[in-house]
Amino acid sequence: MTVHSDELLQVTVTAAEDKKAMRIVALNLKEISLVADYFVICHGNSDTQVQAIATEIKKQADMRGVKVRGMEGMDSARWVLIDLGDVIVHVFHRDEREYYNIERLWSDAKVVEFA
Repeated sequence: MTVHSDELLQVTVTAAEDKKAMRIVALNLKEISLVADYFVICHGNSDTQVQAIATEIKKQADMRGVKVRGMEGMDSARWVLIDLGDVIVHVFHRDEREYYNIERLWSDAKVVEFA
């Protein structure tokens, strides 16, 4: 079963919301990068919350038959990177998000608005 990148984006954002992720931002990279269609960036306020957000995103992807190509950073829970192919998720600890400021690095990307 193939999940379209737009649907996968919505699944990812919903999973992050379910675990109370903070400042969820989705960037549309379709016109500016071959890396992925979307980046999802969010943060948690503790190591435990970061791990819970990442685990829920992985669980929801697995339930839809989406192959998780890679998942890094769960041990330290400071910056968890989840590669879902067309959607790449960055789950930061609050302090790390401010430091790395991924949104600024990809400022050419359009922010996706959710209804």
